[in-house]
Amino acid sequence: MNLAVMQPYLFPYIGYWQLINAVDTFVIYDDVNFIKGGYINRNNILQNGNSQLITLELIASSPNKRINEISIGNNSNKLLRTIRQNYSKAPFFQDVSPMLEEILNNEQEELTKFLGSSLVKISKYLNIETKFLYSSDIKNDKTFKAQDRLIEMSKILNATGYINSIGGIELYDKEVFSQNNINLQFLKSSEILYKQFNNEFVANLSIVDILMFNSTDNIKNMLTQFELI
Repeated sequence: MNLAVMQPYLFPYIGYWQLINAVDTFVIYDDVNFIKGGYINRNNILQNGNSQLITLELIASSPNKRINEISIGNNSNKLLRTIRQNYSKAPFFQDVSPMLEEILNNEQEELTKFLGSSLVKISKYLNIETKFLYSSDIKNDKTFKAQDRLIEMSKILNATGYINSIGGIELYDKEVFSQNNINLQFLKSSEILYKQFNNEFVANLSIVDILMFNSTDNIKNMLTQFELI
C-alpha cells in the first residue's frame, strides 16, 4: 500500500493531485502548525491573462496554531463570484461550476474540514478512488518530528511505500525509510500545457484553472504525467 501525507491546500496545483492519484491512502496533515503566507488558504487563478492570487479568509490564524485549530472567515461567496467572473466563458465552466458552488458554500467552519471536503469532492469529480484520512484521527506520537512521524504513520497504516512531492527530496532520507521497510519515492511532475482562452499560457495555476479548460479524460491523463525518483 502506498501512502502520502500532505497539508491541506486551497484548490492545489496539478502536482498535488498527481500525488493523491498515485497513492492508495492520502493523509491530510492537519495537526501541524499553520504556515502563514503559504498555500493552505490561497492559490492562483487566471485573470485577464495573468496569474491572480485568491485568498480564503481566516479567523485569528497564527503559526502558533495547528491547522485544525483555525476557522475560516466569510469570504467564500466572494471567491465564488471571482471565479465565475474570470471563467464564465471557459469551455467546462458549466460542468465545474456546480461542484465549486458546493465546495465554497460549505458551512463547515473548521479550515481543515473545509479544505478536506474540497479535496474529496474534486477527487470524486475526477474519479479518483484514493482513501482520505486526517492525521489528527490517527493515533500516533504527536511529539515525533519530520520524517520520524511520517514513518510511524506509515507503519500504523501498514504502508510499504511512501510517495512525497519532489520538494521533500532534501528533507527525507530514503535509507532511513528503507531501514523501516518503507520504499520512499519522490514525485516529479512533467510539464503540463493546455489551452487557456486565446492567451499565452500561464503555468502553475490552481486546479480550478485546469478543471475549467479540460475534460475529465484530459485531466486523468495529466495525472499520470510524472516520474517517481
